[in-house]
Amino acid sequence: MPAVRITETSTTDHELSTRRLNVMRLGYAFMGVGLAIVKWPILVQNAPSLPVFEGIVSCLLTAMSLLAFLGLRYPIRMLPILLLEVIWKVIWIAAVALPHLVADDINAATREVLANCSLVVIIIAVIPWPHLWRRYVRAPGDAWR
Repeated sequence: MPAVRITETSTTDHELSTRRLNVMRLGYAFMGVGLAIVKWPILVQNAPSLPVFEGIVSCLLTAMSLLAFLGLRYPIRMLPILLLEVIWKVIWIAAVALPHLVADDINAATREVLANCSLVVIIIAVIPWPHLWRRYVRAPGDAWR
């Protein structure tokens, strides 16, 4: 089987200015620090006593915060982490919170999660959407073999 050459950067990587990369870094820092403040203490202090799904969520979000910190160094390479943050929050807002808002039966816990999830607007603002479109939608995919 012939070796597939993988290039670390492409021409699209170089089209974002340093200023734009630093704006992305602000988004990674916001996400990483926010999750570190909220989720790391839960995991460190009482991980064994957490209910199963709360433990899963804490571990998953702690991992996302670590990857967000990696985004400070590699803002373009870690762009899928910002995209994941936007996608899961938008899906949750649309599928869970919005129906409760429309039915006017939202409880305090859902309202609190909605308030936290609405901070996703900051991440939406730092994503270089034209670059993302060119890189992940318009560009040809990697070879399958």
